[in-house]
Amino acid sequence: MKIGIIGAGNIGSTLTRRLTSLGHQVAVANSRGPDTLADLARETGATAVPVNEAALGAALVVVTIPEKHIPALSKDALDGAAPGAVIVDTGNYYPQRDGRIDAIEAGTPESRWVAQQLDRPVVKAFNTIRAQHLLEMGQPAGTPGRIALPVAGDDPGGKAVVMALVDELGFDPVDAGGLDESWRQEPGSPVYAADLDAVGVRRALSEAKAERAPEFRA
Repeated sequence: MKIGIIGAGNIGSTLTRRLTSLGHQVAVANSRGPDTLADLARETGATAVPVNEAALGAALVVVTIPEKHIPALSKDALDGAAPGAVIVDTGNYYPQRDGRIDAIEAGTPESRWVAQQLDRPVVKAFNTIRAQHLLEMGQPAGTPGRIALPVAGDDPGGKAVVMALVDELGFDPVDAGGLDESWRQEPGSPVYAADLDAVGVRRALSEAKAERAPEFRA
C-alpha cells in the first residue's frame, strides 16, 4: 500500500520503520524539510518529501503532529491523496505542550476536532501505545496476551483498512466505535499506554469517564 506520513516524531518515525519493513511504500514528511529526514529515509527506504507531497497518490495518510500544529497544516496537504484515501489521526492533546484548545476543553473529542480542522473524516489509532512498544512488541495473531489497540472512526470501510494494518503490525485491533466515542482512548483514560490485550481494551473503553483527567486539562 502507498502510505503518506506527515510528522516524523516518535510515532511517525516508528510507523515509517515498521511499515517499510512490511513492504509498504512510504513517503514521510516533517515541518523542517526532507533534508532533515535523510537518515530515516536511508535506514528505511522511505522517501523523504515536503509536507505537501506526502499524501500524493497515497491510499492511507497518517497525520502524526502535535495538536497545536494541526490548524496550520496546509488545507491542500491532503488533496493529492488517492480517491477514498483513509486519514489516520494519531494525535493526543497535551495542554502543557499544545496550549489551551477551547473546543477540546469543552468536550469535543480530540479527533473530532482534528477532523474539523482538516475538513476530512479521520480514523483515530496508534495514540494509546508508546512508540518503543509499537516498534518492538508486535506479535503474530493468536499470540496469548497480544497487545490490542483501539481504532475509532465513523466510516466502516476506512476503519476496516486501519484495523487490518494494526493486525499486520502485530497488534489486535479493537473497534472502539465512532469518532464521537474516541474520547474513551484519549490521554488519562484506562486504555491509554496500558498495553492491554483485546479483552482488557474492551473493558477499559467501557470503564472510561467522559471528564478529562486533571493532568490533561489546561
